[in-house]
Amino acid sequence: MKNTLALLGGPAVIRQPIKSFNTIGEEELAAVTEVMRSGVLSAYIGARGEAFMGGPRVRAFEKQAAEHFGVKHAIAVNSWTSGLIAAIGAIGLEPGDEVITTPWTMVATATAILHFNGIPVFADIDPGTFNIDPACVERLIGPRTRAILTVDIFGQSADMVALREIATRHNLKLLSDTAQAPGALTQGGQVTGTLADIGGFSLNYHKHIHCGEGGLLVTDDDRYARRLQLIRNHAEAVVDTNDPVELSNMLGYNFRMGEIEAAIASVQLKKLGANIASRQRAAELFNAGLAPLKGLKTPKVSPGNTHVYYIYGMTCDFAALGVTRTRVIEALRAEGVPGLISGYQNVHLVPMFRNRIAYGTQGFPWTSPYASREITYAPGLCPVAERLHNETFFGINICLNDYGPADVERVVEAFRKVWSQLDALQIAAA
Repeated sequence: MKNTLALLGGPAVIRQPIKSFNTIGEEELAAVTEVMRSGVLSAYIGARGEAFMGGPRVRAFEKQAAEHFGVKHAIAVNSWTSGLIAAIGAIGLEPGDEVITTPWTMVATATAILHFNGIPVFADIDPGTFNIDPACVERLIGPRTRAILTVDIFGQSADMVALREIATRHNLKLLSDTAQAPGALTQGGQVTGTLADIGGFSLNYHKHIHCGEGGLLVTDDDRYARRLQLIRNHAEAVVDTNDPVELSNMLGYNFRMGEIEAAIASVQLKKLGANIASRQRAAELFNAGLAPLKGLKTPKVSPGNTHVYYIYGMTCDFAALGVTRTRVIEALRAEGVPGLISGYQNVHLVPMFRNRIAYGTQGFPWTSPYASREITYAPGLCPVAERLHNETFFGINICLNDYGPADVERVVEAFRKVWSQLDALQIAAA
């Protein structure tokens, strides 16, 4: 009975929930208490003057982050969605301009392009790393392509060497969405997110650094930094130029981070190294335990990269196992394995993009007179991404739980139990 799958009535391997990931502690409480006692929860003013840049804790966090990530400028915002919108605006995107990005991301990566009436173009992904495929990016470049918006998916950098070379050769801007990979390294120790013209990180509640909700933009470009700061805080109220180039996209928002969030984020940033090390230790144990399983491929880490494991992403030849992905995941969940996902969102197949309906009902901006070619989205556009989503990819949301060695051992035991009983799953499904 012990070896009977829990899905079929046997005892589960994992009977006590694995501890949730939570790095909020006394240090954050003390930082928040200090802010509350000060009575200053925000100090922004949407007008010219020192307060345009925010309160003391926001500015202190930005200075700390710039030093930590080795960049000239760090700009705090109230979410990474806000950060993406600001980044697209800062590069001076014109209506009808195209930005090439990946379908494997949160929808905000692509919708940020729409905010300035740009057109997202989706490139397929690498089947091993799940990051955007540079060769596909180059094939999609057209006369209105303005930028590449790459995503460091699941915890490791995209191929920034290849993407930078393409961007330079075609005179394109390179932006980096590193929401899931703060602190990951690439190209001989450079911090991913800092190699683009503008990059940045998410600080929302299940990320490596979090303050509830927040985002952080990074750049070495003085002009972009200023434009990001303007867009963050009601740009149109303070811009004092008549130059159309400088006025472009200066429709400011309230993307301002508060003092409480900045105080928490400052403490969290100090914990980033330890958090990453913990995830990497767990991933190494997962790799050792799961790699021998038939048909299963553990995460691929590109040469020169480190991986910080927001998601522990795997692929499996389920057809060779003779059982469906759905059935295997059902069995693993019954054994108590937490955080399992099957597939990943293909943004180009989200109804808004499939139907090209964003502003109003007439297909704007795709049908606007500024668009230079017809861009459509349908199944088959990104075959690698679609096959992974539909058939072979599954993963563990490693970000949700605090995996110690004993926890990893239990998860590995659950996987091995399911793999040892694949015949039973086949019979039960017949």
